[in-house]
Amino acid sequence: MPKLASLDDLLVHELQDIYNAEGQILKALPKMMKAATHPELKQAFEEHRKQTEGQVHRLEQAFKLLGVPAKGRKCEGMAGLIEEGKKVMEQDAEAPVMDAALISAAQKVEHYEIASYGCLCTYAEMLGYDQVHELLGQNLDEEETTDQKLTALAENVINQEAEDAEEEEEEVEREV
Repeated sequence: MPKLASLDDLLVHELQDIYNAEGQILKALPKMMKAATHPELKQAFEEHRKQTEGQVHRLEQAFKLLGVPAKGRKCEGMAGLIEEGKKVMEQDAEAPVMDAALISAAQKVEHYEIASYGCLCTYAEMLGYDQVHELLGQNLDEEETTDQKLTALAENVINQEAEDAEEEEEEVEREV
């Protein structure tokens, strides 16, 4: 691994990390869509998949502006979050409970991305890379919006359905 001798080096290093992370997310989202049962959640995952494709394109533009090849560096953090999400999807769970778990897994990913893009925006701004900052800022805005949509879906619909499923299960157990 090359030495990180400057903020420029760190910017490129972190761009490579998030570029790989976005690629991992693109592979994971179809599996999450398949595991989700609520139509709004399926739609949210599909929208985010399309959004992620645009984010990858903006990252490629940022690499180009910096004169650096667009290539990823294995993002171990994202690999861990996706593996954790995969294990959640393997659980035997009531459909609404699984949907709540999928939102939790997705928000962990969103928060990782928000932190990454926040740092990248700061570095690009400090280094005077205005166009790169703008591209990364668009990605950051989309990640924050996705996180807010997932929170609203969880709080207004999915978590209540998961709680209702638990109450129905307890009712059945009492009757037996």
